[in-house]
Amino acid sequence: MSDKRKVVVGVTGLNNHDNPGPGIPTIRGIRESDRFDVRIVGLAYENLEPGIYMRDLVDKAYLIPYPSSGSDAFINRIMEIHQKEGFDVIIPNLDAELYIFITHKEFLRQQGISVFVPELDVFEERHKANLYEFGQKYGFLVPKTKAITDVKDLAFLPEGFSYPIWIKGKYYEAYPAYDYHQAVHYFNKIAAKWGLPIIIQEYVKGTEVNAVALGDGKGNMVACVPMRKQYITDKGKAWAGIAIKDDNLVKLAEDFFRKTRWAGGIELEVIKTKDEKYYIIEINPRLPAWVYLAVGAGQNIPEALLRLALGEEVEPMRDFKVGTMFIRYSYDLIGHISDFEKINIYGEL
Repeated sequence: MSDKRKVVVGVTGLNNHDNPGPGIPTIRGIRESDRFDVRIVGLAYENLEPGIYMRDLVDKAYLIPYPSSGSDAFINRIMEIHQKEGFDVIIPNLDAELYIFITHKEFLRQQGISVFVPELDVFEERHKANLYEFGQKYGFLVPKTKAITDVKDLAFLPEGFSYPIWIKGKYYEAYPAYDYHQAVHYFNKIAAKWGLPIIIQEYVKGTEVNAVALGDGKGNMVACVPMRKQYITDKGKAWAGIAIKDDNLVKLAEDFFRKTRWAGGIELEVIKTKDEKYYIIEINPRLPAWVYLAVGAGQNIPEALLRLALGEEVEPMRDFKVGTMFIRYSYDLIGHISDFEKINIYGEL
């Protein structure tokens, strides 16, 4: 008889295409845990998210409304599914849904559902539009950053900005613009997809390095694996990467958790200059899509996140295998139209 703890875990972010979500790699890490007997309930926004049909990873999948539908519709749907499944934990993996989970954290706890997410104030502080002020408050180097809502602002850049600059969406996508015409093109492209405001950011020369890290909400860092991208798609996503030794980046992550008391996972995107300065260019407020690299390198961060959500004490992990690589690949998942019909008609599979 198994002595593993039985848990039901809801996981979002099941999109696993050329702009993949963190859901599937998070599930893979949890599945590899020898502590839990896990039932994975996938929470999907679109009927063609590949995770819906990955039967070896996802036990059952449900469609949920986009956060833009409103918090009431979103939470009501979560409660409908909870009545059937009995969630112990939900792990949100997409930026746009985090606000609802944070603001309804106490309500969900009262219903028996744990979500391990940061406090609202620090979540709002690290938004792209607020990142420069965040850096000043907590003592981090951050390139000048400003939110704009009118494409005309690109013709006369605010004081302190000059081309090249970064053009960024409020949630996703970023492009370097080397002149006004490029900037206008990217402004319109991102605004059409993600809406306003658009973020402009000072271009800092250097090497981009990243880190996936996990905080316990008490000021302590539980895990951290630095990575350098080896291959980048046209959407700026890492399609291959390697775990690197970078003690300064690890210390930066430690400082972040100590100063903010962040609860949950983050991805730090950093530019390392020739004179060894580290500029934070983004703080993504959840595990990244490449989190499985950390699992492969020896730090099962998804499992540690689940343990924290369940109220367990987790010893900090510091060792990992430098040189561990990940390489993404395309894979044809075969199913049947009847499954597609079921998720469309019933909203579950």
